[in-house]
Amino acid sequence: MSSAQESEPVLRNAQPSAVQDEGALRLLRDGRLEVAGRLVEATNMTLYCSLTLGGRTAACVYKPVRGERPLWDFPDGTLAAREVAAFEVSQATGWGIVPPTVYRDGPFGPGMCQLWIDSEHEIDLMRLVRSRHPGLRRMSVFDAVVNNADRKGGHLLPLPDGHVYGVDHGVCFAAEDKLRTVLWQWRGKPLARDAVAVLAKLERDIESGALGRRLRQLLTLAEVEATWNRVRRLLDTGVHPYPSEDWPAIPWPPI
Repeated sequence: MSSAQESEPVLRNAQPSAVQDEGALRLLRDGRLEVAGRLVEATNMTLYCSLTLGGRTAACVYKPVRGERPLWDFPDGTLAAREVAAFEVSQATGWGIVPPTVYRDGPFGPGMCQLWIDSEHEIDLMRLVRSRHPGLRRMSVFDAVVNNADRKGGHLLPLPDGHVYGVDHGVCFAAEDKLRTVLWQWRGKPLARDAVAVLAKLERDIESGALGRRLRQLLTLAEVEATWNRVRRLLDTGVHPYPSEDWPAIPWPPI
């Protein structure tokens, strides 16, 4: 099997205005999935695939559960479901942070399937990480909600129109605080008004809405409750969180 990094992707996908529609999710769920290569630098098995359904095609990333490496601090076989849970939270925020993602069967068994996003390769990621980009500010709030333990610069996918996606959310939603990120430039700063409104909606949706029901299908009850508590904490403090003194603040490597 050849590496997808050895050549240009064989398919190029649409921009954000098109990738969030129900058609993209239907293609991910029901399309014929064919493996084209492997992303060799990924820690877990990460396959670059094509999707075909009713004459529509796209590229995607497929991470089968059987290809997940055991971690000391996350239960085995749960990373794919955590990626899907991150997408569900992203959808509930309306911020479009995580590309369309589903849990489905594939050539190597069940796993996560996420729409491939063609990012802007000319952008300096280190400069982007240090910037005050409003999309990154929203992402920092999102990461605090999902308790992202691995927000690296390489997990940012900037697009030519200014939108920035985030990927690789397999180590999120731990019940214990594990936030590690390169996006600390807003620590202690007041949350933006739009973020407060989104958090208030998330609090209701997790407690008694469709989001909470969906998360309980993907996570443990303790992890869902911890997610609600993190949202409540953000609303109570009204500020972006500070790094923990008990946990490394920045993942390694940062990019």
